[in-house]
Amino acid sequence: MGRIIFDIETVGADFNTLHPSTQQYLLRWTETEEDEEKVKESLSFYPLTGEIVAIGMLNPDSNKGAVYFQTQGEMFLPFEENEIRYECGTEAEIIQKFWNAVKTYDQFITFNGRGFDCPFIMIRSAANRIKPARNLMPNRYNSTHIDLFDCLTFHGASKRKFSLDIWCRAFGIKSPKTEGITGYEVKDLYKSGRYVDIARYCVGDLIATKELLLIWENYINYKG
Repeated sequence: MGRIIFDIETVGADFNTLHPSTQQYLLRWTETEEDEEKVKESLSFYPLTGEIVAIGMLNPDSNKGAVYFQTQGEMFLPFEENEIRYECGTEAEIIQKFWNAVKTYDQFITFNGRGFDCPFIMIRSAANRIKPARNLMPNRYNSTHIDLFDCLTFHGASKRKFSLDIWCRAFGIKSPKTEGITGYEVKDLYKSGRYVDIARYCVGDLIATKELLLIWENYINYKG
């Protein structure tokens, strides 16, 4: 059974470019300038106020994969590093490349994919008038999609939820955050033209998710 890990990186829109009614809606509960700043910094979390700037995929069995990334019009020739292919394009182009690739796999693996990546991809696909090639959000207990964020809390039995970074550190896995980049820095990197750095950061998340998957499969997911 072919399986694929995927992950996305996103950036929020410039708040001042949003429609006034949208701005008003987003700020309706804010009371201070600090509250307003938090709202503006959170725009990358939502597909209605953000967009995808990188989509990465990794086959955990072959260690081969690809990452598709945006470049604000600047072009890069495709290249390969450590069996990962890097290709650039517009948001619509990288989303279409994702669907073309992912439709050939039987199982999806993510970290918080059900809560973030999958809904984001589905909505941004619709925004770009692209039809999905697969259902990324099957029933929560369907083995078609293994969301490690969900699995490691035993589908909500363990109430405290932790980030990928904390899970990696707990199990001795190299965290992608050790390279000095977090999701909060992606927008600044994007604005400064460091598109390949964003793509490589996305690959770091994929590799960390693969290592976490091995822990789940070999030491936690009891099969008798």
